[in-house]
Amino acid sequence: MQKNIVWHPSVVTKEDRHELNGHKSSVLWFTGFSGSGKSTLANELDAQLYKLGIRSYVLDGDNVRHGLNKELGFSPEDRVENIRRVGEVAKLFVDSGLIVMTAFISPYQKDRDQVRQLFRDDEFIEVFIDCPFDVCEDRDPKGLYKKARSGQIHDFTGIDSPYEPPVNPELTINTAENSVEEAVQLIIAFLEYKGIITL
Repeated sequence: MQKNIVWHPSVVTKEDRHELNGHKSSVLWFTGFSGSGKSTLANELDAQLYKLGIRSYVLDGDNVRHGLNKELGFSPEDRVENIRRVGEVAKLFVDSGLIVMTAFISPYQKDRDQVRQLFRDDEFIEVFIDCPFDVCEDRDPKGLYKKARSGQIHDFTGIDSPYEPPVNPELTINTAENSVEEAVQLIIAFLEYKGIITL
């Protein structure tokens, strides 16, 4: 880091924002194969939290690659940098008092662990969207598996690039067995159990 860069503390603290909002802040880090339901769950959770008067926001993998990370590809090095940047942005959202949902494949355990280190223990919630690979491929909502199988897309997770399932996630949700509504209720119940929100 350059010597002329100095950290400026905020006058309004994260705890001040918690008090104003009436809830704590955290990051729900959704991880899983393409087509497992990460974005669907994150956005439905966002909608339900909004209805409850809870301030939240979704950082979606595709959306972030349209702007902040648009120059990054899908090589192992670019995937690492993609997740590093998203982790730093998620931390800013948590510091601002929001509950932020991140919907990224984030295939490498090391990268997820490094992001976890940015947060207090109670702020980072790893949510493993444990959907069988064949179900994700059958869904193929964006047609990406078909393109990867035909060689049009390279470095595709699960086909020619690895995915490392979480070792000890805070939550595991099987979207082949649970409906979107059931999954969202499980997450809301977990947030309440952890004292992040109060219903």
